[in-house]
Amino acid sequence: MSSPLAAFERIVRAASELGYGSEEDGEQSHPFDERNIHPELGKVSLKLFNNGHYSQATFEAFKYLDNQVKKLSGINESGQKLMMAAFTDSNPKIRLTPLSTQSEIDEQLGYRFIFAGSMSAIRNPRGHDITTDPIDRCLDHLSFASVLLRRLEDRQP
Repeated sequence: MSSPLAAFERIVRAASELGYGSEEDGEQSHPFDERNIHPELGKVSLKLFNNGHYSQATFEAFKYLDNQVKKLSGINESGQKLMMAAFTDSNPKIRLTPLSTQSEIDEQLGYRFIFAGSMSAIRNPRGHDITTDPIDRCLDHLSFASVLLRRLEDRQP
C-alpha cells in the first residue's frame, strides 16, 4: 500500500502530462507559447514551471537575465548594483540607445531603473525568502523578463 504522499505525487505528475488546454484546431498549447516567453528563459525555467515551482521558475529566469548582463558588461557585480553600473547614462557598458538625443538618454536611464528594479523587486525576494507565486504571477514575471532579455538583445553595438 502506498503512502498518501506517493499517491498525490503520481496524480500530479500524470496531470502535468495532460496539457494546458486546446486551441481552436484541437492542438495543445503551453502557457510559454501563449505568452511568447523567450526561448532562453524556457531553457532555465520550463521544467520548474511544469512541476509547479513557479517562484523558482521566476528566480531562475531573472538569474539568467542577471548573468547575461554580467557577461555582456564585464562588471563583476550582480543584481541591482550590476544593473545600475551596466546601464548608466554616461558611458554605459551596455548601450540600449545611441544616446544622441535627450529622449534616447532618458530611455537608457529608464531601462537602467527597470532592470535594477526587476532585480530588487522580483529576483531578490525569491532568492532570499520562501515565496509561493501563483501561476499567473509567474507568467507575468516571465513575460516581463522576456521583454527585458529581448531589449538586451537589441542593444547598440
